[in-house]
Amino acid sequence: MTTDITVSQAIEAIYTSLRNDNEEIDAHIAALKGAMAREGLREATFETAKLVQPNRQGRKLMQSYFKKKGVAVSFV
Repeated sequence: MTTDITVSQAIEAIYTSLRNDNEEIDAHIAALKGAMAREGLREATFETAKLVQPNRQGRKLMQSYFKKKGVAVSFV
């Protein structure tokens, strides 16, 4: 896994992971966290329509899990 991916590339990898039963999700979250640090971002924004579980419960579960990994998440 490369360490110099962009935030948008990391987010796309996370969408793919979510569609594939969370395959390698922790590695993708770590890559996102690194990309956010390099780009000076405090929060990752995900499109609700691209989520596997776009309902409130799914979003809250995702926010909680990502927060445990040190990544703040918002949705549009």
